Amino acid sequence: MKSTQKNFPGMLVSVFVLAVFFLLPSTTDASTAGDTLVYVTNSGKKYHRENCSALKRSKIEITLLDAVKSDYRPCSTCKPSALNAGELPAAGQGALYRVNIAAPGSFAAADPAQMLSAEVIAHVDGDTVRVRIPNPPAGLGAVETIRLIGVDTPETVHPKRKLEFFGKEASSFTKNELLGRQVSLAFDWDLRDKYGRLLAYIYTSNGGCFNAALIREGYGHAYTRFTFQFMDEFRALEQDARRHKRGLWAE
Repeated sequence: MKSTQKNFPGMLVSVFVLAVFFLLPSTTDASTAGDTLVYVTNSGKKYHRENCSALKRSKIEITLLDAVKSDYRPCSTCKPSALNAGELPAAGQGALYRVNIAAPGSFAAADPAQMLSAEVIAHVDGDTVRVRIPNPPAGLGAVETIRLIGVDTPETVHPKRKLEFFGKEASSFTKNELLGRQVSLAFDWDLRDKYGRLLAYIYTSNGGCFNAALIREGYGHAYTRFTFQFMDEFRALEQDARRHKRGLWAE
């Protein structure tokens, strides 16, 4: 007669193996935010959610990672997903902190600890300064002219324009607040403008965004000709400055 005694040690081993198998993360089904599908058009430079009205004429499926690497920008209407800083390969981005990739949600939530350090060595006018960058990453010089993203102050040095109202005040404000100071630089979709100037947000030692401060205090208006990450917030700052009659908007 065969023994009906169960092989308990063997059963315990089997149970342990099965438990490990099911608890370990899958290597084949795992996905990342970069694998999310978004949609682009034949001629546009923005990416969209599947049902966005901008996709009426053409609709091309692409991963979010490929869209960002190809410099497509998120649609401001359907507001598709964005990638976190760690979800994009470092290759091609260098050591630059780019808010379109980090997607902090607000200019106030950007992380200066991840930004590029620089010293402001000269000021040009209200929205343009020159900085010295120690050990600059590839593609950047040791000395760069910075054009502040998302803000336009009255002209003081334009070769084809006269001195504009409140230009001297805006220029003096930038000089007094930044010249000789250590600052942090954050970047967005476009690294340079057509004149070769570096496009950046400047963050001061207290963690504040100087671009936003210029608008909030009425020294300039939100420059929305080109899309940038904090456009809606900068527009709201200008509206608040107008409403409270600060700087440019004073009676």
